Amino acid sequence: MTVREKLENAENYFLNEYACKSTDEKAIHRDKEDDKCPYRTEFQRDRDRILHCPSFRRLKRKTQVFLSPVGDHYRTRLTHTLEVAQIARTMARGMGLNEDLTEAIALGHDLGHSPFGHCGERVLNEICPHGFRHYLQSVRVVEHIEKGGEGLNLTHAVRDGIKCHTNMIAETKEGNIVRLADTIAYINHDIEDSIHAGILDPLELPEDCVEMLGDTKTKRITCLIASVIGHGCENIDFEPDIRIAHDKLKRFMFEHVYTNPAAVQEEGKAERLVKKLYAYFIENSKLLPEEYRNIMLKTDADRAVCDYISGMSDGYAVDLYTELFVPKFWK
Repeated sequence: MTVREKLENAENYFLNEYACKSTDEKAIHRDKEDDKCPYRTEFQRDRDRILHCPSFRRLKRKTQVFLSPVGDHYRTRLTHTLEVAQIARTMARGMGLNEDLTEAIALGHDLGHSPFGHCGERVLNEICPHGFRHYLQSVRVVEHIEKGGEGLNLTHAVRDGIKCHTNMIAETKEGNIVRLADTIAYINHDIEDSIHAGILDPLELPEDCVEMLGDTKTKRITCLIASVIGHGCENIDFEPDIRIAHDKLKRFMFEHVYTNPAAVQEEGKAERLVKKLYAYFIENSKLLPEEYRNIMLKTDADRAVCDYISGMSDGYAVDLYTELFVPKFWK
């Protein structure tokens, strides 16, 4: 018996009836046949493929809330992803679900996020005829962009969880855990970053939400995790009273932080930058990197240019804009 087979047997013994097992043929289906690994389950392999891909590494220089923040302690898209994975794994473990599948979905959920956060996403959705949603782009990254266009050949369950992590119901309980872990993570770490940035006073947080969920990040996250575990596997959600408090806190953040002039003061510049780069490469598509020219041959220039720009980190996009449009001094 291989190590993988022992792990699969352990899943069948320890995980509950709602868990997605690594032997579920539909869940582990890959578009291209792949030899089994003797040491890792199928979902463990997916986790590793995501962890080692270039799109994952670029998350360290992509905006979470504050555009290209100066300082080591503000979240980036990468640290957000790691926090989502930790929260999701804790819930999966506490509920007897598949922790490996949960981790793979969490690590891959934002691979397709554009530079400059939701500002960049909004602009690409406006100007690209194909539209742009980061959760669908994350699936596109793992299916059509990574490995020179071959994709990572991930399992069906992982791709479904990535696609559904924002506002859809996933086929697996693990995918629905990641959807909740995402909102738990970003609301609470954005509160902490906003306080650090001086645009939010902790005393401004809704008093009833603080009373229900806790007055610190740790207390709130612990409360929300416990609520999901306590609600049970049949319908993945917060308990009703916690859901009310969570949703109110989320609305508060959208009204007071995500649209706060201090947080969005550079968005106008970012929008113009993205539009300028997009128009330039539509007009000069022959200057796209080879892998994106190949995408253009299979689809069209808009699809290729959108893929190229959405994969850029904030810093790379700014540097490229400077190279193309800012005059250089003679030396």
